[in-house]
Amino acid sequence: MKKLINNPNDVVKEMIEGLLAAHPSYLRKLDNIDVIVRKDAPVEGKVGLVSGGGSGHEPAHAGYVGYGMLDAACPGAVFTSPTPDQVYEAIKAVDGGKGVLLIIKNYTGDVMNFEMAREMAQMEGIEVDEVIVNDDVAVENSTWTQGRRGIAGTVFVHKIAGAKAQEGASLQEVKRVV
Repeated sequence: MKKLINNPNDVVKEMIEGLLAAHPSYLRKLDNIDVIVRKDAPVEGKVGLVSGGGSGHEPAHAGYVGYGMLDAACPGAVFTSPTPDQVYEAIKAVDGGKGVLLIIKNYTGDVMNFEMAREMAQMEGIEVDEVIVNDDVAVENSTWTQGRRGIAGTVFVHKIAGAKAQEGASLQEVKRVV
């Protein structure tokens, strides 16, 4: 398989630059940190949705930021979870006053880092909840996972939660539908 990579060390940076160049009316990047957000974030009166994970499987997750989908995505380094700081900054950037729902894939690093960011945001008074996606029926446990991983089904969670949040539903209502 051929890859379109200029320099492996610049993959995430160039992916972000490409997304922003392709969709300047819809997306922006937070200053000094790799977080992609909706251009209009935070949206007042709407539950914010944040997801993310290791880069290398684009368009996940930054490609799912937009109206009726995610409000922010945190791309980690290739096959590496995003940092707690990335997730924390994303939470702050999309909090429109109705809380923020974290959509987390069931990988140890993702769960740990998203939950640390959740605690940091809650200490700031932001209401944050989470759903952990574990749709992988091929693997129950392995060397790299505890339980089922979150994989392709995460896209459906993004869309279902995004549609409900866009309707103006509460944080609890958005979480309940996924």
